[in-house]
Amino acid sequence: MAPAMFGRSAKPLSGRYLSFAEREELAILRVQGLGVREIGRRLGRSGSTISREMRRNAATRSGGLEYRATTAQWHAERAARRPKTAKLAVNAALRTYVQDRLAGMVAAPSGAAVPGPAVPWKRRRHGPRQDRRWARAWSPMQIARRLHFDFPEDATMHISHEAIYQSLYVQGRGALRHELTACLRTGRALRVPRVRSRGRGKSFIVSEVMISERPAEVADRAVPGHWEGDLILGLGSSALGTLVERATRFTMLLHLPRMDGHGSGPREKNGPALAGHGAEAVRDTIASTITTLPEQLRQSLTWDQGAEMSQHMQLKIDTGVAVYFCDPHSPWQRGTNENTNGLLRQYFPKGTDLSLHSADDLAAVASTLNGRPRKTLGWKTPAETFDALLRPNHTGVATTG
Repeated sequence: MAPAMFGRSAKPLSGRYLSFAEREELAILRVQGLGVREIGRRLGRSGSTISREMRRNAATRSGGLEYRATTAQWHAERAARRPKTAKLAVNAALRTYVQDRLAGMVAAPSGAAVPGPAVPWKRRRHGPRQDRRWARAWSPMQIARRLHFDFPEDATMHISHEAIYQSLYVQGRGALRHELTACLRTGRALRVPRVRSRGRGKSFIVSEVMISERPAEVADRAVPGHWEGDLILGLGSSALGTLVERATRFTMLLHLPRMDGHGSGPREKNGPALAGHGAEAVRDTIASTITTLPEQLRQSLTWDQGAEMSQHMQLKIDTGVAVYFCDPHSPWQRGTNENTNGLLRQYFPKGTDLSLHSADDLAAVASTLNGRPRKTLGWKTPAETFDALLRPNHTGVATTG
């Protein structure tokens, strides 16, 4: 137990930090001559954590850097006391440097300031955000790292990126003006708590349906019947769905008409998806389309993590198609579908109302796309390659060129 002179001066630290018992063991292992990596392995900590602990909290009164657990604990608790005076609040030179890189004016090659246009927040993004304005807009990480280049020997001009974020977002530590959040790339006026950001995953997606669990035969396109799907969005929340078979590049388009009542009044929160591409509408449309195919040609479907596929379990029950989800922000994992969506934009440009197109229109476009010869198919068309799979005497696999 630590002597009374080293009694607790701060509230107990969380598991993120070394405990007094860990510091005692560290001191013993250090006396035994073990290196920081081996000590880290024995304590279940990173080697860098051990190295930083010995550098920050060593006893220096003897003239050396001896490590004693009681002294280290006292140093750690003293450093953890709150509140502290923000470094940006007391260092005017550092504060000016940070503010200039964060919010300084954009300059033309001639040196003249360019104010840029006013870009108000249209409330179309998640969370409250500041109106945007042109600025130098260095990120806090860029500012913090650049300080070490510009002032390599001056520790008073060094600051962490987290301290800059704290000064922008945390009331009471506002050495920087809160309006400067407009110069952050997100423009976010409030910080998203770490716990909330970790919980952003879709509740309907479990590890068993991630793309990493998809059979290897899907990746090499050796076996037909594996599909990729997505939604193409248009003006006024209009949408259509796309299904592309990986081996043959055969495309089917899903007609997703708006439901009765769409646009007739204010949108009801948590109400039915009247735009036509809610989870139930997408599930039913995929099921009615893909069940027209033989069972061997509807093996799996790979989709992104859109909420329109939250009914994937029922879809699997209705059709027998195994559904897999790509990793977040990884469109290349559905490369065939993304390429097809680009081709479809020739017929359905961005910013147009897709609800104007009938099911017959979509069928005509799909037929046109499937009638184009493709290099990857040896200049056969997707329709020809797919039709060969539908023949009763077909026993091979699709040609991929």
